[in-house]
Amino acid sequence: MSNRPLHTDELFEVVIEKMVDRWSGSIEAGVTAIRPEDLDFPNTMTDIDYNTWMLSGSAVMQDGTTIKNGYSLDLDTLTANSRIGMIRMSDGTLHYHVDGNDMGVACTDVPDGVFAVIDLYGQCSQVRILPSTGPDNHAMANGNVSLSERTPHSVSSGVLHKFHQFCGKNITIKNNSCTACRIRSFNHGITFSSRPLKSGELFEVKVEQVSKQWSGSIQIGLTTFLPSELLPINSLPAAALEFPSKVTWLMQGSEIKENGITLKENYGTTLDRLEVGNHVGVRRCADDTMHIVINGDDKGIAATGIPKGVYAVVDLYGTTECVSITSSAVELPYSSRPPSIASDLSDEITEEVNGTLESVPCDPICIEFQENHGKNIQLRNGNLTACRTASYNQGVVVSSKPLPKCHLFQVSIDKINSRWTSSLQIGILGISPEKLNFPPTASSIKKSSWVIQNDSVFHNGVKVEENIGPNLDSLQIGHTVGIKIDEDNCLHIYINGVDQGIVAKNIPSVCFAVVDLYGQCEQVTIVNDDGSMAASLPVEEREKHDIEDGLKESICSTPAPSEGSVVRNCEYQNRCLRFKAMIGLPDGYFDTDPKVNACYCETCHKMRGDEAYYKRGQPAKDYAVPFGWCRLALRIAPRSHLLNVFKEWHTAYHGTKVGHIRRILDKGQLVITDNTVMLTGSSTTNLQSGFHDNRTNKNCDQNQVCLSPTVRYAGHELFAHPYKYKDPKTRTWHAAKVAFQVCIKPGSYKCGPPSIEVNEPIDPLFSNSEIEWSTKEAGATVLQALLIKID
Repeated sequence: MSNRPLHTDELFEVVIEKMVDRWSGSIEAGVTAIRPEDLDFPNTMTDIDYNTWMLSGSAVMQDGTTIKNGYSLDLDTLTANSRIGMIRMSDGTLHYHVDGNDMGVACTDVPDGVFAVIDLYGQCSQVRILPSTGPDNHAMANGNVSLSERTPHSVSSGVLHKFHQFCGKNITIKNNSCTACRIRSFNHGITFSSRPLKSGELFEVKVEQVSKQWSGSIQIGLTTFLPSELLPINSLPAAALEFPSKVTWLMQGSEIKENGITLKENYGTTLDRLEVGNHVGVRRCADDTMHIVINGDDKGIAATGIPKGVYAVVDLYGTTECVSITSSAVELPYSSRPPSIASDLSDEITEEVNGTLESVPCDPICIEFQENHGKNIQLRNGNLTACRTASYNQGVVVSSKPLPKCHLFQVSIDKINSRWTSSLQIGILGISPEKLNFPPTASSIKKSSWVIQNDSVFHNGVKVEENIGPNLDSLQIGHTVGIKIDEDNCLHIYINGVDQGIVAKNIPSVCFAVVDLYGQCEQVTIVNDDGSMAASLPVEEREKHDIEDGLKESICSTPAPSEGSVVRNCEYQNRCLRFKAMIGLPDGYFDTDPKVNACYCETCHKMRGDEAYYKRGQPAKDYAVPFGWCRLALRIAPRSHLLNVFKEWHTAYHGTKVGHIRRILDKGQLVITDNTVMLTGSSTTNLQSGFHDNRTNKNCDQNQVCLSPTVRYAGHELFAHPYKYKDPKTRTWHAAKVAFQVCIKPGSYKCGPPSIEVNEPIDPLFSNSEIEWSTKEAGATVLQALLIKID
């Protein structure tokens, strides 16, 4: 590869010095946008599947796929002393040269700043670089010429600005949102910066194409108009001077205008004289003034009183048909920010960053998404929200700052598209993302990366561990997923705020969070340390997060919820298991397969995507999912399978005392005694929840088993008496309640009103008049699971 990016219109040329006959094929040549330090060199460059354009034989290939056969040059026909070169033109086309002859356009839309690539393949065994030619006549072979030496208008360090996707109807945005072209007529060419400009930030473009058939030229300035892809494209006027209601400051010709009214005449060199290769930019300064910069020359104050949060606006009007961005985003200093990190992350810088991060552990951490990201990503909400706008990949985003140790970086899933398969990926990146050319997926990043995809861990693009526990493909809208690096440089993954354990070790001291909006996941937002959204979302998106324990979810007629907890290390489930062990219940009563247990805490049930209600039995009857409880499956007698109770019988719940559990388990069913019916309890009680003990009424029969299709009723403290205990691990006091999930034979029970007085509906689905089921029939119930709830 070349030691630096090629300049526009610069010819990179080599001469073939040695050939061997023992191999087939020959030299391959092209360009890549991948920096050499970020490239894990393959066997041949045609194996690279992103940001690479190569000529192999007479086939032109982009990202490893042939896009043109029969190009006018066949590299396999070259011999010793042949000269082969390539040049990236100002219009984004790539040309090949042989012995000084231009062989024509090989491909289009090649970005600026690409590196030359030569693959000594097959018969070609040695080449030598020839002095490069171009507008600056730099010798690639003789010097390490940096971009900054070429011209004062070169791209500064950092990531390029981008154009907003919302633009005039005659505009097409390409080249990773860095080039805007007007494809017809002379107007409707308005473009915007992708985000508001910060104080002192220069937004600059280079004129790439002009047409003399029109009059007038480019106009540039600032606007309070807020571009959004949600707006109809016809909401933009034909010209930037015609914005109807938003304040806009523009330079037109040599005049400065505010909403079409002239503020200054003869401000500077007229824009009507700009030619291809000229630069023009706009800056909002800290003193609330607007400056116009032409070919590197600041023309002074153009307008005053410019508010914060304005966007750059560029109108490709008249003769100006195409421009490319040449400026880069500026990140202003902040109190806790570590120094800028070079792509090589040298030891000295690493130590300096570590010291900075460790010296301010208590400062507020404010992390946004980096401006450099996958080509299908659009950042919103002050770079706190990332949205994938097309396809199913190219959705990689990275944090704007390195992650401090023990800082939990979390994102919330805002939008899911079930059209695709798989979903979000998350991990860390140990190299600077500022100039990284992202591959289609995060898991294919080849250098210093650890990425969790599905339930597997990928290191530098290679799967190194499977079945880590949580499956990211099961995440739903409103779920959060996060990562944290502990003091021992171990990477932890979090689901809905719960630590799922270590997924990788020996993580670099300085690394960035990486998130891939892959497959079904189309939008995420960074979440604060306290779990709240980092900034307000639109109303329609906030409504998607309004989940109230599943009680407002739609009723589902699908099969029963899947058993098992997708969260590997659920602390609530662990607490319930410790309680079970503490009260001394024999393991012989319980199923030996832990996968059939299920935790219905908020994290676990949302991860599985449980509905609030399901149907079971013949005829089918609704029952509520026991949200907030932990379900421990019991060992089932063979008789129950013979009766097919899990398909033909109904599901209900029975609340009881902790002291009655062993007696019920010994019997193997709910028995009709005064000590085991659900109504065993104390005398009349007045409760804040609206329940009143009314068991002395004529509807109450003490010689029957009472159940309910919802644990909201069966699990009430009048039936499931709270049991206070001290957790043996945490040494903290809790109150536990227990209930049984049972199968009950259809036709063996009666439905009736609650035997306790109720002032309000108990469950949204079930009428209070049928909330309590009762049976006197022996053998009409089969124990299915023990439920535990700990407050």
